[in-house]
Amino acid sequence: MRAFHSNWTRPFFARHPTGTSYHIDAAELLTTALSALVWRRENGSITMLCDTPAKDYYETCRLDFLWDGGIQPVLDEIDPAIDPVCFWAAGKLYALRAFGAPCVMLDTDFIVWHDLSAWLSPYPLAVIHHEDIMPDIYPDASVLHTHRPFDFSALDWSVRPTNTALAWFADADFITHYTNTALDFMRAASPADHHLTYMVFAEQRLLPMLAKQQGLPVCSLMELPELFSSGQDWFTHIWGFKQQMRQDTARYEAFCTRCANRLRHDFPSAAAHLASLSSLSNYFDPT
Repeated sequence: MRAFHSNWTRPFFARHPTGTSYHIDAAELLTTALSALVWRRENGSITMLCDTPAKDYYETCRLDFLWDGGIQPVLDEIDPAIDPVCFWAAGKLYALRAFGAPCVMLDTDFIVWHDLSAWLSPYPLAVIHHEDIMPDIYPDASVLHTHRPFDFSALDWSVRPTNTALAWFADADFITHYTNTALDFMRAASPADHHLTYMVFAEQRLLPMLAKQQGLPVCSLMELPELFSSGQDWFTHIWGFKQQMRQDTARYEAFCTRCANRLRHDFPSAAAHLASLSSLSNYFDPT
């Protein structure tokens, strides 16, 4: 099964002072390595779709070995009309459109520990889980402001949104329809205060709405409580843990050390290279 990671750096540069060098923190680098290497071991090929600053960064760090499908700088020409602060995940949708079906779209902080092929192959669409319609995150159309027309009326607002940290697409026509519609919304949007509502509408709410329009069932691999239950060993998603780590240095350090230990156990040659990076070396120190 072919998968892709994506990295669009324009949101980074929009949030940092002019002249800041692009960089990725240790926890993100370690989870990216695990996500790519475990995918290759269990499922198949994986490619990094990114822009030139990200490509240069990975190659400078000599991390291009992580993706057997290579690093492809396909995100340099994203429409400048798309606000990178509000729509920080726009690169993910551009990458999906460029990569095409069939594929798995995989976040760099998401790890798949087992073979998914038998689970996904019967479905035209699959996501890791659906989400509840929480009004502060998934409001109705009246809260989403646009400066040019976008047709909200044809959408079924009762459909539960989908989390796309992992998403399977087997239908090329649907990829085109979904990404074009999402990008049309991003160009039309006039975000005011709550940027999150705009981004998750474009990425996570439109997908099941458009799938329902086209009569495509969306398979949910599990419900959210199961994903974070102690008993499941299929998936690890770091997203919910990131804020906790940002607020607790000891927890951050322990997490990075745990990732390093897993890499050293499962992928010793990759771990040896990662340990040579100054930003990661202390996590691989056996002492």
